[in-house]
Amino acid sequence: MVRRPGPDHPGTGLVTSSPGVRGVVGPILDAPAPGELRYRRDALVVVDGSGSIEDVLEPADPRYDPIHDELRASGDIEVLPPGTYLLPGLIDLHNHAPQWPQLGKALDVPLEVWLNEYTFPLEARYSSTSFAQNVYRSLVATLLANGTTTAVYFGTIHVPATQLLVDECLVQGQRAVVGKVAMDHPEGCPDYYRDDSVEAALSATARFIEYVRDHPDNRPGLVQAAVTPRFVPSCTDELLAGLGELARAEATLVQTHCSESDWAHGYGLDRYDRTDTETYAEFGLLRRGTVLAHSNFITETDMGLIRDAGSAVAHCPLSNVYFANAVFPVRRALASGIHVGLGTDVSGGPSPSVFNAAANAVAVSRVLEDGVDAAVSAADRGVAGSRISFAEAFWLATTGGGEALGLPIGLLEPGYQFDAIAVATDRVGANLSVWPELDSTPDVLQKIINNCASADITSVWVAGRKVKPAG
Repeated sequence: MVRRPGPDHPGTGLVTSSPGVRGVVGPILDAPAPGELRYRRDALVVVDGSGSIEDVLEPADPRYDPIHDELRASGDIEVLPPGTYLLPGLIDLHNHAPQWPQLGKALDVPLEVWLNEYTFPLEARYSSTSFAQNVYRSLVATLLANGTTTAVYFGTIHVPATQLLVDECLVQGQRAVVGKVAMDHPEGCPDYYRDDSVEAALSATARFIEYVRDHPDNRPGLVQAAVTPRFVPSCTDELLAGLGELARAEATLVQTHCSESDWAHGYGLDRYDRTDTETYAEFGLLRRGTVLAHSNFITETDMGLIRDAGSAVAHCPLSNVYFANAVFPVRRALASGIHVGLGTDVSGGPSPSVFNAAANAVAVSRVLEDGVDAAVSAADRGVAGSRISFAEAFWLATTGGGEALGLPIGLLEPGYQFDAIAVATDRVGANLSVWPELDSTPDVLQKIINNCASADITSVWVAGRKVKPAG
């Protein structure tokens, strides 16, 4: 028997073990709230056959030993080796899957040049399903190796290629949100890469949503579809309106870019005399489950609209530096009640690691607070009260991302999915090195965020299934 909290006496109810119930034992690090680091030594995580966490027990709990012994006797327990920590899986709220082949290059040009000279020509190649298959197989495997258990993906305008991305996520076991990109405006899209018409874009998006929902291997809903207008400059009014209606009718998530750069933000103001946020609200695209990438130039009014709609911002710290020349005010957004998580923005960001995004989120927040121009006095140089801590960045990478999507992921506690990673802190020759006699628990987390590489992530689970090492 495995115990689950009952309605009258939390922690005392009994339920029969589900087939496949298993346990993982090890020290746990997670973040229930921004800045709140929770450490549980030698905790036992009990996972049911559906991949949900039934219990998290610490050694002092009287239920610990009996359940531990039961699982050990059945061979359904894994004990992490000394020096290895169990963390929630990382959540990447903004990733351009087709841009994987150009990761790490073309970051020295303005956004509009990067799009038209590099990105659009690359994305147009996904009319070839064989090209798409090779890229997406590599991308999903690499993200899982880096501990990304959930990814929010932009695809391309091509339905068959984007369906292959869904297939690959399901084969490899990654939780994902995937969108067929919609873009039809002749002023914002090249002739060779755009939807043929509003009707074609809406029809293709509807077919893609149906494909994801009816996929025979997607019964647990591991992959969800998202309505995906690329951004305001690439979409006509008719397409934005149609996508808003489709998102409402199909009750899907929405993902798009919002006020990313001076150019993109200014385009929306010139075209509508309103911000991107106001435009999305007008067209029914600002809703619970909407993820707005970047949002560097949003106003106080925009923040109120985003908060009231229950929408979220995907903070992409390093790509913002490259293409927006701005820093998203994370602390101000959180104080305003906005859902915020992290995005790698592959390939506008040069790393597939969400840990890297977390480290950069800390760094750019300090840049915003302290300023950079030495010719200006320290008192006037930055924006006071802007910095975030590494613990807050860890929350953004896990719990915050789960809250943004409205999914039970990002924490290791009962009722959440067992999406988790094991991080080894004692590998010989690794940058990540912990000294128990010197390092406190917060020190360990800070070292993981700053130094963890894919080789340090020894196991990855999604919905209770171990996907690294691949089974």
